[in-house]
Amino acid sequence: MKIGFGMVSAQRPPESAASDADVYADLLELAVSADTLGFDSFWLSEHHFVDDGYMPSLLPVAAAVAARTRSVKIGTGVILAPFHDPIRLAEDAATVDLISRGRLVLGIGAGWRAAEFSGFGVPSTGLGTVIDETVEILRAAWGDGTVPAQPPRTPVSVTPKPHRSPGPPIWIGARSRAGIRRAARIADGFLAARVSPDQLATQVAELHAGLDATGRSRDAVDVAVHVPVFVTADRAWETVASYVHYLEWKYAEMASSDSDGRPPAAVPPLDAGRAEVLRQTGLFGTPDEVVAAIKEYARAVPAPLHFIARLYWPGLERQAQLAAMRLFASDVLPALQ
Repeated sequence: MKIGFGMVSAQRPPESAASDADVYADLLELAVSADTLGFDSFWLSEHHFVDDGYMPSLLPVAAAVAARTRSVKIGTGVILAPFHDPIRLAEDAATVDLISRGRLVLGIGAGWRAAEFSGFGVPSTGLGTVIDETVEILRAAWGDGTVPAQPPRTPVSVTPKPHRSPGPPIWIGARSRAGIRRAARIADGFLAARVSPDQLATQVAELHAGLDATGRSRDAVDVAVHVPVFVTADRAWETVASYVHYLEWKYAEMASSDSDGRPPAAVPPLDAGRAEVLRQTGLFGTPDEVVAAIKEYARAVPAPLHFIARLYWPGLERQAQLAAMRLFASDVLPALQ
């Protein structure tokens, strides 16, 4: 099993005293720790126009991570393809792949937040076609020939090429049947998000059915899932509960926000009932408990699994974040890798 660290979003909750510059400096230190502690990958997450500074520009950060690390793979989970010119995306991804000497994993997705589509002036329809065209252009740009003309575009040859041929692996993040089938048809990897082991098994069965239908080998597409995780010797949930609450509330607030300039809503208090619901959304416990829970994901799918532990908690004090990361590395990683 491969184990990743994620999903790094560079958010700054309202009560945080850190500056945005501090947040980015800290995430680079976390990347160095992930590299030295033995994690297989380090994952970044994208959103736009969010008042807490949610990371909008993944590839510049990926380049900075590449320059500070030596072996850990650097994943985008995910770049929101509708908001990126695909040729420019191909150039930027090739540059990061060169800086990292072949360690970039380019995860892409379609997006879901209305404020982002309206903010960029991009239609929120036909997103499957956008993904198809993005992947087609990326592969053409990284190949030996030119990117074919697509009016008003003219044919172009993208240089320099990535460190690896035929380019960084392209993973597709998806939830719907159509998205999973698209991953089976055109991707190098499928990235599932915050599902139970049984739900992951259902999604992978759909992926494999799609691979069988297209004649691709089941080994042609890597399988990954990211799940919230926090590990301590005791009281893991009590330590991380307020940070889980903030992220879950923030995602709901982002979904409803129309970015019309109104002040952001205040974070509501966490009551006992809501806390019990949130506790079921992730793997929070001792190292032995977390190992057992992650192994349930591995047993659920008939394929090697890349498990991305969402160990990054915006607002959590830096030393507490590092302590949990080191405990995971010393007491969880050896049982899984």
